[in-house]
Amino acid sequence: MHSQGDINTQLKIRVKENYMNSSNNQMINCPTVLTGMSHEMRTYMNAIVAFSFLMKDSCCNDSEREEFSSQILNACEQLIDLFDSFLDSAIIDTGNSKADSKIYKLDSFLDDLLSEFREELHKEGHKDLELVTEIQFSNSTEVIIDKNKIYRVIRSLFQNSIKNTNSGYVKIGYFLRDDTVNFYVLDSGQGYFKCKEFLQSEDLNESLILHNDTFTAINITLAKKLIQMLGGTIYIECNGLTGTGIYFSIPVKLVVNSELKINKYVNTMIAI
Repeated sequence: MHSQGDINTQLKIRVKENYMNSSNNQMINCPTVLTGMSHEMRTYMNAIVAFSFLMKDSCCNDSEREEFSSQILNACEQLIDLFDSFLDSAIIDTGNSKADSKIYKLDSFLDDLLSEFREELHKEGHKDLELVTEIQFSNSTEVIIDKNKIYRVIRSLFQNSIKNTNSGYVKIGYFLRDDTVNFYVLDSGQGYFKCKEFLQSEDLNESLILHNDTFTAINITLAKKLIQMLGGTIYIECNGLTGTGIYFSIPVKLVVNSELKINKYVNTMIAI
């Protein structure tokens, strides 16, 4: 029979073990992230309420109402993206997120996502920002890969790039080497030091005190967790003076019947 003191000691040990097992769970254990999310949510909600109020003004013309409606929609999308990234990160920490790989042709792997990005740049009026893509594949290259999670990573990195780049370009590319698909997202913006801090941080709380940007911190952390879950690696380099270059590699399985010709890469670059 155990005494109350023994039970309390065992409980303390279990609490400590649970804490140690969740030491990599920076997102949930970081009070600054939650504080930052609260601030971001209030900012977006205030914008939605304010623009909704302005739309009811009798002096508001049709052009202004269209602009206010666009601002409301943008605030809603930003709010949803913030929640999605935070919740996806939390789900990974629970161990309930698994890879779901399927067969895809690499030459058209990112087509849908890139179309989405072009539409987003046009819709949000990024007139001084170009999307550049680089693809280096033979048409017959097929691999088994988790498309949805890769899309989630690149979407998070793209959102960070346009947030930190007022003019110039965002470049997205990928290539195959040694059964590994290597992706990169580069920009000509101002976010390198901030992104580097969040990517390499062992304490998000301290990093957020240094760089007060919850949106970027959550996106970077989610991207890193997804890449690690897929067995990949990620690193960051400075692109130009202050631009960001984030590179990540994901191991893949080549489809047996794929007529892969390693020495016949097709290099293409498209600027939209």
